[in-house]
Amino acid sequence: MPKPTLTAGQIVDVTIGLLDEEGLDGLNMRELGRRLDSAPTAVYWHVKDKDNLIRLAADEVWNEIALPAPNSADWRTAAEHLASGLRAMVLRHPWITQALSGYLLYGPGKSRFDDCNLGVYEQAGFHESQADQAAATVFVFVLGSAIGDAANVSLTRRLDRKGGDAQQQLQEAIQRATDIAVQFPRLRARLEADAAGTGYNDAPDHTFEFGLKAILDGFQERLDAD
Repeated sequence: MPKPTLTAGQIVDVTIGLLDEEGLDGLNMRELGRRLDSAPTAVYWHVKDKDNLIRLAADEVWNEIALPAPNSADWRTAAEHLASGLRAMVLRHPWITQALSGYLLYGPGKSRFDDCNLGVYEQAGFHESQADQAAATVFVFVLGSAIGDAANVSLTRRLDRKGGDAQQQLQEAIQRATDIAVQFPRLRARLEADAAGTGYNDAPDHTFEFGLKAILDGFQERLDAD
């Protein structure tokens, strides 16, 4: 029975799965061909080269972000929706942060998000240049809030590839960092509070919400002042 014809969509879908599992460093065309049950040369026929494959995969994941209803009267809810959707996408695909800094990424998926995002801030009352600045501010904040989790995934993979117990290596590094941190008064106070169960152990879980609220509050104050 002949093999089904390989399509660009199939290649991109399998590439995303491989990137989610192995990261950018683990994207191997031979492994991708094996998962597609196809020769690597057949993959290149559809996607030109590895850089273009990463561009296509990165653009596809932007389509996972659900967009708010057009011309929503409540701009703030729409802005929160987009920011939360972007962060969730980045956490599902932690390789995207590295791809954004190392590859030329563009396409209809990202343009779809960007156009909607700009529309939200224009609907809020910002002029075009200010809407660009507002959207960029939130975009950078969202990426920054997610980069720690993305970095942990990449670090664990790298430690696993080096051999040994990645979790043990992480714990040892945390302990060494703690030994250094206790030499500084504010860090020591927080470590002691956490050890006693009186610290704000859930603070990191709410950092994104706190920061996004602060940014959008500032936007609202600026709009009210105009």
